[in-house]
Amino acid sequence: CTVIFTRMATKDLHKPISVLFCNLAFSDLFTSFSGFWISMLFITNPDITIFGSKDMLAPYAFYTVSILSTIYNLVSIGIERYLAVAESMRTRFRVTRNRSIAVVLINWVLAFFLGCLPLMGWNCLQMENNLSVLYSPFCVNYLIFIAIPNVVVAFIIPLFTYLRIIIILRKRKLRMKACGQATGTYKSAEIQVARTSIFIWLLALISYAPFFAGVIFDATNHQCHIDLYPGVYIFRNCTAMLITINCLGNPIIYTLKVKTLGAKLKALKCLSTNRIRACTI
Repeated sequence: CTVIFTRMATKDLHKPISVLFCNLAFSDLFTSFSGFWISMLFITNPDITIFGSKDMLAPYAFYTVSILSTIYNLVSIGIERYLAVAESMRTRFRVTRNRSIAVVLINWVLAFFLGCLPLMGWNCLQMENNLSVLYSPFCVNYLIFIAIPNVVVAFIIPLFTYLRIIIILRKRKLRMKACGQATGTYKSAEIQVARTSIFIWLLALISYAPFFAGVIFDATNHQCHIDLYPGVYIFRNCTAMLITINCLGNPIIYTLKVKTLGAKLKALKCLSTNRIRACTI
């Protein structure tokens, strides 16, 4: 909420990348609310989260939508950063705010379409075979259809984009060094991008790998719910907690570490007491 408020309140931060950052915050907020909805159902009626019920269909569907939206936003940010570095000055005219908004809308449409497929009929409410043990009443084949492609997208594309950014910055640094020019800016940018890339990968690995492992276990498991209780369901709850941690980590990695955003946040805080000093900041 802090990220959303700060970016919407400062007009000079309404840039293409800021649109993606703000939308990422909305996705994380949506994920947190969906997780809270599931948690309340677990508190009021734990059995429906274990044995499955029609009441769990909508919460799980919206939870899936929010996770997919977060993944697509992270990939969009990586691609935008790559284009900004690779194309240099030309990209400033090509990657516009309107196109960033179009990408955001496409991300949400795709996330809603894939996440709401169980609400459209792809569920196992009326059948016992192919029923997911961890996420009833979802079907196992639906979870595999959703998990495998999106895990590949979430890991492969950011890996390519951030590695390419580091390679491009290093080549430009070597080129400037060969010409006898100062390379301090490129060296600093290279270190910052490399550090951010490591944080992104570690956060994504810690957050989504256990969930993916749970889907694989679900697909290969042939035991009933009672035989797996309570260990497997504790693991399922831990995967949900890790996804929530990802929602907390994204603003820190992508936005709160940005010096401009921090300065603007401080300016908003002191706006009422010292307006002139805030405008100067």
